[in-house]
Amino acid sequence: MALSAEDAKTASAVWEKIYTDVEDNGAVVLSRMFKEHHHTVSYFKNFTQLQSVAETASAQEIAALAEVRTHGKKVFSALNDMVSHLTNVDALKGTIAPLAKKHATELKVDVKDFVIIFENLLDLIGEKQGGDAKEAFKKVTDVMYEEIKAAY
Repeated sequence: MALSAEDAKTASAVWEKIYTDVEDNGAVVLSRMFKEHHHTVSYFKNFTQLQSVAETASAQEIAALAEVRTHGKKVFSALNDMVSHLTNVDALKGTIAPLAKKHATELKVDVKDFVIIFENLLDLIGEKQGGDAKEAFKKVTDVMYEEIKAAY
């Protein structure tokens, strides 16, 4: 599934706005995942702060944790790399493949958990930019997820 040049341009504009606040937005996306899908906390055993508060803290409190903020920034940086290759499928696959393989083999992350990240990201885009932006970026997350699944 390829994106049209117009879809890629629209999605890039949506992403640019969300990426301007990379640390906060990345932390929000992850904290919502941890609160709404508690099993995902188990992937982050080395996050000692998160492990100690995950069951009782609010999503806002989790988003304030340094380790969550740092990893949220890392996730958004990886997404930024993917967005920069939306018009070049081979480059996009080349960006996604090592990330997918690491998450599949080394980190043992269920591929379906990427859907959680993408849903949380889309919800955040909808909150900050409206339904049209969310819909436009969904085309991107659909492509990313298909490429991640293919590389798993």
